[in-house]
Amino acid sequence: MEHITKIGNKGDRLEFLGTHLKTSNPTPFLSRPTLTRKAGFTLIEILIVLLLISILASIVTPSVTKSIARAKDATLKQDLFIMRKAIDEYYADMGGYPPSLEVLVEKRYIRSIPKDPITESKTSWEFVTSDNGIIDIKSGAKGKDRNDVSYGEF
Repeated sequence: MEHITKIGNKGDRLEFLGTHLKTSNPTPFLSRPTLTRKAGFTLIEILIVLLLISILASIVTPSVTKSIARAKDATLKQDLFIMRKAIDEYYADMGGYPPSLEVLVEKRYIRSIPKDPITESKTSWEFVTSDNGIIDIKSGAKGKDRNDVSYGEF
């Protein structure tokens, strides 16, 4: 009688004794073969992550845009305050109002003419003038802030 011994896929010894099969595992055909899993993510896992990221982005986006608008409004108010103070200081020192904003820069009342944060331009400022020069400054931006106040009324 012929005797052949082989090692199976799970380390089980398979012995062929003529026409019969003998194994060291009592249930060799009931055990599942092991599947090797390759490194990486499945399509479902990637789609779930993308879905979660998009949900979080849709929640965060409105608050970020509101914060940007609030920051621009605050910057506009601060710039107007600084330029109005410079105009008042010029008047107190020189006895008259400045003929232009460039004079305030030349005389070092302000370092530079700021950009209007709404229009993002240095030339969009609107001036309230008299015969003596610029007595007040306003934003030339069209529209209203989140409190429904026109930018020109700041």
